[in-house]
Amino acid sequence: MFEGTRVSVLPLALTARGRWGDGGTLFDVTTAPDAATAAPAHHLRKQIVLFVVIGGFCGVIDFGLTAVLGKELGFPLFWAKAVGFVAGTATAYVLNRRFTFQAPPSHRRLVAVWILYIVTFAVQEGIFNGVLVAWPPEKNLLHMLVAYVLAQGTATVINFVVQRVVIFKLI
Repeated sequence: MFEGTRVSVLPLALTARGRWGDGGTLFDVTTAPDAATAAPAHHLRKQIVLFVVIGGFCGVIDFGLTAVLGKELGFPLFWAKAVGFVAGTATAYVLNRRFTFQAPPSHRRLVAVWILYIVTFAVQEGIFNGVLVAWPPEKNLLHMLVAYVLAQGTATVINFVVQRVVIFKLI
């Protein structure tokens, strides 16, 4: 009656198909969640993981430059943070455009991302300096690290949402 039953595993879904002798489908049962919603969910998770990993790498560049320039070389923290932010952000843009969002180079996208980065830099600076005013840094850099993590965490969420929903989808 059946040539065979084929069971294939799709991302987050299981589909069982019975086949008649002519290859037609007798039944198609998909257990939740369905294949149509599973692929976008998997893609979103992959993008979030890549964005966080790349962001962590670029955060090391950002914080490292900020700490060296601000604490070791005596630059004002605002300028040290600005240099660290630009270096980390430029690296993040190139890596995220290529690997996270898999988008070709685009001048419009580049301008849109840098406008977003300028806005998130203002947000990040506000949080970073606000924490340091309330909790001045000590020689061990703990307060500076906490201020950085809070500021960068906020900027990361803003950047991911705007880049995913607007910049790399509509532009």
